[in-house]
Amino acid sequence: MHEDQLRAALRAVAAGALPRRRFIAQLIAAGVPLPLAAALLAQAGPARAQSPFVYKPTRRGGGGVLRILMWQGPTHLNQHFGSGAKDTFGARMFCEPLARYDREGNLEALLAAEVPTLANGGVARDGLSVTWKLKRGVTWHDGEPFTADDVVTTWEFTRHPDTGAFTFGTYAPVKLVRKLDTHTVRLEFDKPTPAWAEAFVLSVVLPHKHFAPYIGAKSRDAPANFKPVGTGPYRFVEFRPGDMLRGELNPAYHLPNRPHFDAFEIKGGGDAVSAARAVMQSGDYDVGWNLQVEDDVLTRIERGGRGRMDFAPGGDIEYLLLNHADPWKEVDGERSHPSTRHPFLLDPAVREALAHLVDRDAIQRVIYGRAGVPTSNFLNNPAAFNSRRAGPGFDLAKANALLDAGGWVRGGDGVRAKGGQRLKMLFQTSASAPRQKTQAIIKHSAQAAGIEMELKAVTPAVFFGGDIANPDTNTKFYADLQMFTVTRAGPDPGRFMELFCSWLVASKANKWNGRNITRWRNDDYDRTFRAAEGEVDPVKRAALLIRLNDIVCNDHAIVPIVVRPKPTALANSLQASIGGWGSEAASVHDWYRG
Repeated sequence: MHEDQLRAALRAVAAGALPRRRFIAQLIAAGVPLPLAAALLAQAGPARAQSPFVYKPTRRGGGGVLRILMWQGPTHLNQHFGSGAKDTFGARMFCEPLARYDREGNLEALLAAEVPTLANGGVARDGLSVTWKLKRGVTWHDGEPFTADDVVTTWEFTRHPDTGAFTFGTYAPVKLVRKLDTHTVRLEFDKPTPAWAEAFVLSVVLPHKHFAPYIGAKSRDAPANFKPVGTGPYRFVEFRPGDMLRGELNPAYHLPNRPHFDAFEIKGGGDAVSAARAVMQSGDYDVGWNLQVEDDVLTRIERGGRGRMDFAPGGDIEYLLLNHADPWKEVDGERSHPSTRHPFLLDPAVREALAHLVDRDAIQRVIYGRAGVPTSNFLNNPAAFNSRRAGPGFDLAKANALLDAGGWVRGGDGVRAKGGQRLKMLFQTSASAPRQKTQAIIKHSAQAAGIEMELKAVTPAVFFGGDIANPDTNTKFYADLQMFTVTRAGPDPGRFMELFCSWLVASKANKWNGRNITRWRNDDYDRTFRAAEGEVDPVKRAALLIRLNDIVCNDHAIVPIVVRPKPTALANSLQASIGGWGSEAASVHDWYRG
């Protein structure tokens, strides 16, 4: 480990972004003796105990306006259609799930009266059902009472195939949502379901009144998609997609003395560096969202003294996606059609070579610092789900040898070809300084291996947007390679690993809301996923989930780069516990100025 790498790793440990055990493991893997490794760890200081967050305001309102700067502004306000974290953030200002995960990954009831457990009888011992008792006295923003009908309608809406919900897979395992009384529902499953908390926790509940008429083919016509009616701490005021979102205090909010702020304003646009400055230097905003900025830049901006960076630990990962369909062949008006095969990325030699061309350590050292932990695995955290798989490291000689053995011969211009097919790739991602620098690092390595790469940067509002008419969204994947961060909604990785299941391939037929964007298919993966879905023994289930990680990573359908703690800039006056599991806005009801 080089000296600059060591410094970056020590900063990450000190910030809580790099687990201390993983840091020790990295040192030992680099040949550092254990006593020296322990001495180096001591330089990061003692393990920081997380002080429990305490909400102190004693009355509702009075906090003025909460100002949030999002360099990718929300473009959709129905979380079930939003394909990116920005849309989930916007939706969560108004709408709520039955429960949420706190910073430590524990479930906390919101619209539920309590979290179901084996002890309270909410979770059936056979794993075939879960009973949710709903909180009484909760009203929607239009004054209608929150009841079991809303939960039932949410399930019916999301799982209807013609709705085209991005959250379809979350609700599909639920065979039936049975209304037991006005404030009790029972979720019934076809088979034992250990990940029962996914449905109604990872996404919000929708009001029966506003969505029952729009189940199925009319789903996109629901006015509440863009003018949400929720139960949350703020009521809808105004929305300009990608630009601005405003809400006002909900005087009937069901949690006492909340919210603290009288209103909120989200401003979209600009760039992440400007957002960091607006919070930590000028003090014009209270929150800077998802700051994908080089760590040395953030460190300099923090010296402005008006704010500080928060890195919430979780399982979000920045990774490289390889397209298994053909992005250049059109079938029935659709490129990257699932029936097509990519002209050269289905060659195992090419995929493995690409895996050896990603210099994770350089990317972490030069770009991410505290905000990135190098990894060759897709599934990271909690510790019970971490694979022992080492994975391919950066090795230019190995990449060249693989391509040589695969029959890919360099031409006069240095670019390899086989059977008339050149290794020329379009590599796209969203526009941000860290991603463009990462692209440049990968392109440089690829060029040395005889691979030509054309780089493309797409405006984030478009790349992560839900506009089915736009060809540049990440779900359409009209490129050979693309890169972005996929967000873990909760500590249980069951639904997260659904991203590579064959039945969820993104296509025109499902309005490009299928979660399998790579169009990769693997029968062994599908069988293992189904087995994990029904395994109630936690040890056996963890082993199956780890195997899923190993299958997709060993096939090099994707190339993991870094685990990404959620980087958020907070004004010094703002008290907020940002969670690493799910949306940063999941605890917005608890934010206050103090």
